[in-house]
Amino acid sequence: MTASRTAANDATLDAEEVRRFSRIAAEWWDPLGKFRPLHQIGPPRLTFIRNAATEHFRKDSKSLRPLAGLTALDIGCGGGLVSEPLCRMGANVTGIDPSERNIAIAKGHAEPQGLVIDYRAQRVEELASAGESFDIVACLEVVEHVPDVGQFIAECARVVRPGGLVVFSTLNRTFKSWALAIVGAEYVLGWLPRGTHQWDRFVTPDEMTAYATAARLSAPRFEGITYNPFQDQWSLAPDTGVNYLVSMTKTEQT
Repeated sequence: MTASRTAANDATLDAEEVRRFSRIAAEWWDPLGKFRPLHQIGPPRLTFIRNAATEHFRKDSKSLRPLAGLTALDIGCGGGLVSEPLCRMGANVTGIDPSERNIAIAKGHAEPQGLVIDYRAQRVEELASAGESFDIVACLEVVEHVPDVGQFIAECARVVRPGGLVVFSTLNRTFKSWALAIVGAEYVLGWLPRGTHQWDRFVTPDEMTAYATAARLSAPRFEGITYNPFQDQWSLAPDTGVNYLVSMTKTEQT
C-alpha cells in the first residue's frame, strides 16, 4: 500500500498506528528488541492456532506439517512472526500489512530461508473485494489498533471461506489489562514503547462474540495467555483477563 493510501484514518485503519509500527520495523526479528513480547507469546499463540486448525480440519496435530493442503491468511502480518511458522507447518500462506516497510522486512527475512510466502502491502478490504478467501485467517494483536472493531471483524470474516476457521488474539478491556498491559508493560517494565496501546480500544470477549455473530462467525472458543514472572514465560491458560485468543468458524453457505 502506498503512503498516500494510508494518509487518512478510516473505520478499519488508524494511519498513526501504521506509522508507529513502520518506524520500528527494523526490530521485528530482534527477540530482545521492541517486539520482544510478541516473540515471547509466539509459542502459545501458535499452539492455539495449530490445535484449533487440526481439530477443525481433522488434521494430525503431531505431524511436522499439520496444516499441509490448507491456505492461510495472516492479517497485519508485520515482519512475519506468525506467517513464517504457519508456512513451516505446511500452510500456503499469504501475509498482508498496510505498511510497505513491514512487508519489506518480512520478505527480506523469509526469502533467504527458502520460505515461500505471498507477502503483500495490502488491506483486508482489498482481498475481500477481489473475492479471495482462505481456509484459515489469523489476525493477531491487530483489532486493538483499529478504530471500528466491529467493521474490521466483518471485513476479516469476508475472506474466510465458508466452513473455514478464523483466529483473533487481542487484549481484554479490564482494570487488570490496564494495569499490566499498559502501566506495567509500557511504563514500568518498558517491554513496549509508550503509547503502543489505547485501553479504550481493548475488546471484551462478550463484545468479540457479538461482533463475530454479526459477521456470520460462530462457535467462539476462548483461551487466555498468562505470564509467569518466575519463569519469564507465557502460556495458554483459562484466564482471559488480559490477553486472550479466540477461534471461530465461518457459517457454511446454504
